[in-house]
Amino acid sequence: MSIDQNSVVFITGATAGFGAAIARRFVGAGARVVATGRRKDRLDALAAEAPGRIYPLPLDITDRDAIAAAFADLPGDFAALDVLVNNAGLALGLDSAESVDLADWDTMIATNISGLIACTRAALPGMIARGKGHVINIGSVAATNPYAGATVYGATKAFVAQFTRSLKCDMLGKAVRTTTISPGLAETEFSAVRFKGDHAKADSIYAGAEPLQAEDIAEAVFWAANLPAHVNINEIEMMPACQAPAPTIVKKD
Repeated sequence: MSIDQNSVVFITGATAGFGAAIARRFVGAGARVVATGRRKDRLDALAAEAPGRIYPLPLDITDRDAIAAAFADLPGDFAALDVLVNNAGLALGLDSAESVDLADWDTMIATNISGLIACTRAALPGMIARGKGHVINIGSVAATNPYAGATVYGATKAFVAQFTRSLKCDMLGKAVRTTTISPGLAETEFSAVRFKGDHAKADSIYAGAEPLQAEDIAEAVFWAANLPAHVNINEIEMMPACQAPAPTIVKKD
């Protein structure tokens, strides 16, 4: 699929970080973008960067009825989706499982899993009917590299990876591609959200390192989407050069 001025891309979580960078990358190639998220002011500011090319759509992806309405009511120039980027997601806290706030686990599941599958289900019928489409899901290296405090976050991203693989099986012969992009350490608002606004703690995660930037992930998403229609990139796992897969951890007396 060649991304051009006729392409329409729907992006969740486009108010900051990966989502905003992905929107800018596709618009830069001429595509039209449906940019969704909960912060209307940020969506409006993003849309102002490319008048007529970005449709700002306030949307909470934990609200299934709102998702259905959003996809059903897209304006004509933005209705025929070529690419869905399920980017919205979050981690909350690093508490051990026995002391975690269950509400944090529920929020991660509702956003990272339930919202993603609802958006995918809403987009698929139109893609199949038009004979083209691409579902790109933002995962994480946490899906395969567990670490303390990420019990549910890592599990949600493992779900994303397996969901994407299984979706590829369902889409066989239907001209819809599926891809997971799994970043490692990346400097966005991710850690500030995880630590609930504690910016000092968030900044400490990146201190002394050279993490991935949102534009790096945007480039990977665009590359996968822009390949010829007969090429399906199943998964891209990417880390900064300063990071390596988690080692085996052994507690010793």
